[in-house]
Amino acid sequence: MLVSMALILLCGLLLNRICISIKLPGILGMLLTGILLGPYALNLIAPSILQVSGDLREFALIVILLRAGLALDLEDLKQVGRPAILLSFLPALLEITGVILLAPPLLQISLIDAALLGAVIAAVSPAIIVPRMLKLMNQGYGTKKRIPHLIMAGATVDDIFVIVLFTSFLQGAVEGDLNLISLGTIPLSIIIGFLIGVATGLLLFRLFTYTKPRDTVKIIITISIAAILVALESATGAIPYSGLIATMALGGTILKQDETMAVRLSAKFEKLWVVAQIILFVLVGAEVKISYAIQGGLPIVALILGVLLFRITGVYISLIQTGLTKEEKLFCAYSYIPKATVQAAIGAIPLSLGLASGQLIVTAAVLAICITAPLGAICMDRSYKRLLNLDNS
Repeated sequence: MLVSMALILLCGLLLNRICISIKLPGILGMLLTGILLGPYALNLIAPSILQVSGDLREFALIVILLRAGLALDLEDLKQVGRPAILLSFLPALLEITGVILLAPPLLQISLIDAALLGAVIAAVSPAIIVPRMLKLMNQGYGTKKRIPHLIMAGATVDDIFVIVLFTSFLQGAVEGDLNLISLGTIPLSIIIGFLIGVATGLLLFRLFTYTKPRDTVKIIITISIAAILVALESATGAIPYSGLIATMALGGTILKQDETMAVRLSAKFEKLWVVAQIILFVLVGAEVKISYAIQGGLPIVALILGVLLFRITGVYISLIQTGLTKEEKLFCAYSYIPKATVQAAIGAIPLSLGLASGQLIVTAAVLAICITAPLGAICMDRSYKRLLNLDNS
């Protein structure tokens, strides 16, 4: 197990650096590491690691949500208003709709499995988007119309919306029936999760204020509490409650109470994420059955490219009557292309639960990352100077 973990970290770092050096997202190198080291290629990852990969991916998801909460200032959503709110759910909702319409004839799967697949591939990637938006804000591109703020706020909430839908669709897939009543409880689960997260965040903030522990201790306590909040979701029974929303609200509450504390904790989480993301992407790559991807990959690629049109349509609808030029709207559409982190975090869950569509879904998750992550990153990097105004010149 120790040798396997060493190979995961060393090879993941190496291929990550190689991809970055040739102007590709480093996550592609981590995925390739998992595919090469996994049981369907060199078989160098110990079975004991693969057995707990689900728990490790859930840990990574908790880190993602806490980072998002600590960085997401709701004032950004208020300042950019309606378009940010629409971007938080409309592009993803239309993309999921596209998958539900196209996947059954293309992949011969049920509507329930199509909905689950849509929820897996619909989330946009803050891991790729946020650093680029921060760069634009620092350089002054599009800042007068708050375009980077708009994209960053919308993309962050987009993930939460999709993950909550995923949990409902997953329950339907496990039970073999998409329960519309359970979908109707989503707003209530979001509200209850938000309130619990805020209350927990306030308690943690007061604890940290009075006891003044080191930042490392704060991180340990915060992650532990967040893990309990997520675990409580399956223990609440008939009470609709989203532990994922609670986790993000916890981080957002700390940001609201003390921005300095939030920034310091976020910096710690960023360091933790360096290791967590390697393990996450390598392990999801290890789940990919190479022969299956080769045989059935073409229809999946066609689906991924097809539903991107639904997503881009959602972006343009969200930006109606915003005063943005057609060039600025095109840049926003580019920014909503890349997928990565959420697909890696949840893509293998259906397979781990033994669902018949599990292998197809994890393959689609990996292919979605491999196609859209470099495509979106390249489009943004090569177009922002042409499509956005330099407002500080």
